[in-house]
Order: sequence, then structure tokens, then C-alpha cells
Amino acid sequence: MPEAPTYDLRGLKCPLPVLKTRRRMADLEPGDELIVETTDPLAGIDIPHFCKEDGHELLTQERLDNSGHRFHIRKGGDRD
Repeated sequence: MPEAPTYDLRGLKCPLPVLKTRRRMADLEPGDELIVETTDPLAGIDIPHFCKEDGHELLTQERLDNSGHRFHIRKGGDRD
């Protein structure tokens, strides 16, 4: 299985990382995965909340050395 694509949202401030992640996830099929990287400090709260509210699975969340975050998300929903 290929590695999930990375969506680079570093440098964007709240609420843009969540808004752009929501838009990008809408284009994916259920079960597809996406890695999101951001430097917004609030993303550590906002992205997990977004995943829970929209029914996506937050596979991993890690803090990066450059004071950012990386989130590995699997799109929720039924697979056909």
C-alpha cells in the first residue's frame, strides 16, 4: 500500500489548517489516508476535534521538532 500523501499546511494560522483539511478530506474516498503537517499551535487541539466531529480516524498525532504537528488521518464513512 502506498504511503499517504502529505498535505503541507505549515505557516497557516487558525482556522485555515482545519478548513483546508476538511476541504481536502471531502475529495477522498472512505478509507483513504492523508498526512497533514502544520505549525499552528492550535492545530494540536483543532485537528483531533475535527476528526472526531466529522467521523475520521486520527491514526497518529506527533509533535515535530520545528514546533509543528503531523497528523495521520483515515477518512471515515462506509466503503462500498
